[in-house]
Amino acid sequence: MSQETDFGFQRVAEGDKAARVAQVFDRVADRYDLMNDLMSLGLHRAWKAFAVAVARPRPGERVLDVAAGSGDLARAIGKRVAPHGEVWLTDINYSMLARGRDRQLDAGRLAPAVQCDAEKLPFPERYFDCVTVAFGLRNMTRKEAALAEMARVLKPGGRLVVLEFSKVWPPLARAYDWYSFEVLPRLGARIAGDADAYRYLAESIRMHPDQASLAAMMEGAGLSNVEVFNLAAGVVAVHRGVRF
Repeated sequence: MSQETDFGFQRVAEGDKAARVAQVFDRVADRYDLMNDLMSLGLHRAWKAFAVAVARPRPGERVLDVAAGSGDLARAIGKRVAPHGEVWLTDINYSMLARGRDRQLDAGRLAPAVQCDAEKLPFPERYFDCVTVAFGLRNMTRKEAALAEMARVLKPGGRLVVLEFSKVWPPLARAYDWYSFEVLPRLGARIAGDADAYRYLAESIRMHPDQASLAAMMEGAGLSNVEVFNLAAGVVAVHRGVRF
């Protein structure tokens, strides 16, 4: 009997989730960046800048950006590790990976881009100084396995930084639910032509582990000194852990 996992509020076979998530991102890839700006009122740029600051990339380091999407983090990190460092992009979705790769090229940077599942990273152990993942972990089928893989490819002393939607401050929960389940799908329908994709987004956030649970998962993956930074009253959180 196959294992099940969440796809938003639905339960699906574990083997089906990745394909369903891929369909969502294939449909919204062309309007992904515009929707990010509209959904967050531009705040996602500040959240990503904070995540990069927490990651502390240094000149000459080799950094892996998992679920790189359209490449916002990778471009910012590339500036920090230049001129001799490397930034590698991975994503399970070809449409998003190609978008991130092309935006790197438009910025005048050549960054290796690898289409792969975060649960099976095609890199040797202890290869990267830092690994980042922004708004991608909640879409992964087996989050514990993905975190373990990210820890595996880190050098001793390397940092894993996770930027993800999280548990909002309780007094704001009702307003946040209204925005998530009423406004977002309508915005998705109008701008991206796909209400269902943004309904899934709202549902996937509710199914994602809260701050303390994700910190415990990172520790279980072999990371130490796990810290949590809440942003926007917990709408998003940045987690940082170190491999020893």
